[in-house]
Amino acid sequence: MRGLSHRLHRFDVRQMPYVLVAPFFILFAVFGLFPLVFNGIVALRTWRLDDPAQDGWAGLANFERLTGDEDFWNALFNTFGIFVLSTVPQLFAAVCIAHLLNRKLKGKIWFRVSMLLPYITPLTASTLVFLVIFSKNSGVANWVLSLIGLNDPSDPLDWRAGKAQSWIAIATMVNWKWIGYNALLYLSAMQTIPRDIYEASALDGAGAWKQLWRVTVPMILPVVIFTVVLSTIGGLQLFTEPMLFEANPAAATGGSNGEWQTIAQLIYKVGWKNLNLGYAAAMSWALFLIIVLVAGLNALVANRLGGGRR
Repeated sequence: MRGLSHRLHRFDVRQMPYVLVAPFFILFAVFGLFPLVFNGIVALRTWRLDDPAQDGWAGLANFERLTGDEDFWNALFNTFGIFVLSTVPQLFAAVCIAHLLNRKLKGKIWFRVSMLLPYITPLTASTLVFLVIFSKNSGVANWVLSLIGLNDPSDPLDWRAGKAQSWIAIATMVNWKWIGYNALLYLSAMQTIPRDIYEASALDGAGAWKQLWRVTVPMILPVVIFTVVLSTIGGLQLFTEPMLFEANPAAATGGSNGEWQTIAQLIYKVGWKNLNLGYAAAMSWALFLIIVLVAGLNALVANRLGGGRR
């Protein structure tokens, strides 16, 4: 019995941790690693669902085609434009809101809970509401702009007619969805900062705004970097908002001239509308590499900026 008890103890100490984490790695291999590897293989092949006879090895031909594809570069430009208009104001506003919620306010619990309402609202439902807001003839956005003299009621702004206005409309949808979520992440990090640090900085003459950027942000830098990376991944994969912003979402064209077509939309269009899976897979791998590069660069810049404020 002592030998069996000893073997069970050794199994519990040495093997059981691997048994407990094994389900994660199995699921990751099946639903994460395998699709990634298979997609890489497809990207190196000529695979069209509308013409199975064209199936064959293409090598790097699909990737070479990307360099001269105007639709791809237009979608990349749109993606980065919407990404900048959404991510930068989103994180800036989230930091400011979290700083306010971290102070003594009446009803602060209600305000904190309300920050989650946009996040828990179904994305499709909120996007459809924004379609009404950005309607050309009866939208609230044009009405507000007309009140401050930025829009002529007799010739209302068509939010789908150009890159600038369509980017702003889509970025507004993204910001509304994620500002509160990021604000709560920042708030949870801010509450771990000892209060005596703020008291010491106040004695040195630092006001609330200076405390935010000289004390708070450097001390919550790991969370800031996390949200920067998370926002980069989500922003460069933007799909639902621009897809539903179209009058005919099934077309996935991003406007009559691709004014707001993102790379994710283009991948869907090439893969499931044009049935060219090989080329769509190459686009998805290009997007993957771009996301890794931009996320790493953003994290490095955020780390350097935060380090400079310490």
